[in-house]
Amino acid sequence: MREYKVVVLGSGGVGKSALTVQFVTGSFIEKYDPTIEDFYRKEIEVDSSPSVLEILDTAGTEQFASMRDLYIKNGQGFILVYSLVNQQSFQDIRPMRDQIIRVKRYERVPMILVGNKVDLEGERECLHDKVLECLGSFLYEYIYQKCIYIALYLTLLWKCASMGMSICDT
Repeated sequence: MREYKVVVLGSGGVGKSALTVQFVTGSFIEKYDPTIEDFYRKEIEVDSSPSVLEILDTAGTEQFASMRDLYIKNGQGFILVYSLVNQQSFQDIRPMRDQIIRVKRYERVPMILVGNKVDLEGERECLHDKVLECLGSFLYEYIYQKCIYIALYLTLLWKCASMGMSICDT
């Protein structure tokens, strides 16, 4: 069975765990509990073949930033999450993206940017147009939503496959 390794990165409190747990279990986490590192496995189907998605939900605090190189080295695709109600969390994305490219030594690493907490409209600090303006060719895909669904992960897997699997082989 083919395995895909996806790493979820972002600042603390942006909703990485909530997005991941909702995808894996179908339930939503209401309470914020800072993550150090959580690992999830989910069986999925990719191109009509059974596959396993290994998801690493990482710590968002600077205290654990030194572990990122190892996470990135082992990851094949990356979901970069920021909160629409926290401008700094968006600014923290670019250094993470640069770190991924540095560690992978390849610019076309499969990455998706997720603008999370879209349901908190009244508290929004990150304007959609400004985010798109800053992105340019920054990432391959941008998803603007409040909760993750299977299409997000499958989009990332499709990107791995379309890149010839060279960076996604286990």
